[in-house]
Amino acid sequence: MEQQLERALNEINSQPDTVGCLITNRQGLCLGAAGKINPKMSGVGMALSEQVCKLEPNLNPPTIVLYSGNKRCIIQKDGEITGIIYKDSSN
Repeated sequence: MEQQLERALNEINSQPDTVGCLITNRQGLCLGAAGKINPKMSGVGMALSEQVCKLEPNLNPPTIVLYSGNKRCIIQKDGEITGIIYKDSSN
């Protein structure tokens, strides 16, 4: 499973404008990271995702997009895991 996770992270990180990505579990533990992203962000991303899901608990988890300067942070929860992707906002 670890090799599949690394392969998925590397595939995500190879996408255009992607700076880094990570996957975290429900407790905020970083399961894997690729590129230029701080693994310590796993807890923050997971907490944001959990809180936003409480806004409308009967719907699918929303995708969260945060903008800061020339970067975008995309957070998406899927079941027990949360993915965080940093991208350049050059577009």
